[in-house]
Amino acid sequence: MAKMGSRKHLKRYKSPKHWPIHPKEDKWTVKPSAGPHAIESSLPLLIVIRDILGLADNSREAKRIINNGEILVDGEVRKDYKFPVGFMDVVQIPKNEGVYRVLPDEKGRLILHPIVQENVEFKLCKIENKTTVKGGKTQLNLHDGRNSITEDQLSAGDVVKLKVPEQEILESIKFEEGTIGLVTGGKHTGEIGKIKEINITKSSMPNTVVMETENKKSFLTLKDYVFVIGKEEPVISLPGGK
Repeated sequence: MAKMGSRKHLKRYKSPKHWPIHPKEDKWTVKPSAGPHAIESSLPLLIVIRDILGLADNSREAKRIINNGEILVDGEVRKDYKFPVGFMDVVQIPKNEGVYRVLPDEKGRLILHPIVQENVEFKLCKIENKTTVKGGKTQLNLHDGRNSITEDQLSAGDVVKLKVPEQEILESIKFEEGTIGLVTGGKHTGEIGKIKEINITKSSMPNTVVMETENKKSFLTLKDYVFVIGKEEPVISLPGGK
């Protein structure tokens, strides 16, 4: 793996392609701190505030806004300007009543999609894997680094609607045929459709899913790329009014 710079800094030209910064403006940019999302799938909070939302003209202003406790991520104040903001996170700016959910666009870039205030208290989290803990209960290990204890029968690939910051499971969405999915990787990134068929292989080849869009276009994608967002209709608002 290519080095991205020092432990504290990141060279601009080596930053992930989905970051909305010019690779030749300066030599260095912000390197995300260790957190719930990997560098390849997140944005430092400073870039969110300065480059995406345009709430600051420069790094100094962005740092001041963040350090003043004016930014919440998933219901918690974040004062680390390097904090990694990633897929499905909810970013809230109470001062100007701005509320956003982090989603991918069709080019694979992370964008901040405006949402209504009523949706600020929950986020969707995909179950990466699960383990059995003391008492026979199940611990769900979620895509954003969270862990949640449940007695429900859920599997890897299923999605939970999580109340934040309390982390209470409000409902769950099974990964199954007929549900609505959002593609998070590959050439169909950002597309939404109904899961028509799940193909489980008995070899080293990856499992795949046949998706069907609203206009009846079908395509094949990897199972790992599909994030279910609703049973019959999406439970979150999406870019373009989807």
